[in-house]
Amino acid sequence: QVQLVDSGGGLVQAGGSLRLSCAASGRTFGPFAMGWFRQAPGKEREFVASINGNGDTTAYAGSVKGRFLISRSTVQNQVFLQMNGLIPADTAVYYCAAASVSTIAPHASMYDYWGHGTQVTVSS
Repeated sequence: QVQLVDSGGGLVQAGGSLRLSCAASGRTFGPFAMGWFRQAPGKEREFVASINGNGDTTAYAGSVKGRFLISRSTVQNQVFLQMNGLIPADTAVYYCAAASVSTIAPHASMYDYWGHGTQVTVSS
């Protein structure tokens, strides 16, 4: 059974940092793009970051570019999201996802598997 388990969320003050992790099991996601999305209360799920299958290309939403860094470990079948300079607008449930393509995947429809989400709360 394919499973993505995302973790690392928590409560942090504005300006702080968190590192989210996503561990995949049940299959190898090495050739496929991975991504992070988030959903704030009352809002739609939105793209945050994506990394391609090779791990050498990344893409970010404009609101997080320069503050967040996505990376992956193919050996460990994991993907990470380093979040720096957090602001209250970053408060949301963050979801990792595994795509069905190897290229950058900025749209939720490109993903087949999803984690259950981890809560990130940034206080002002």
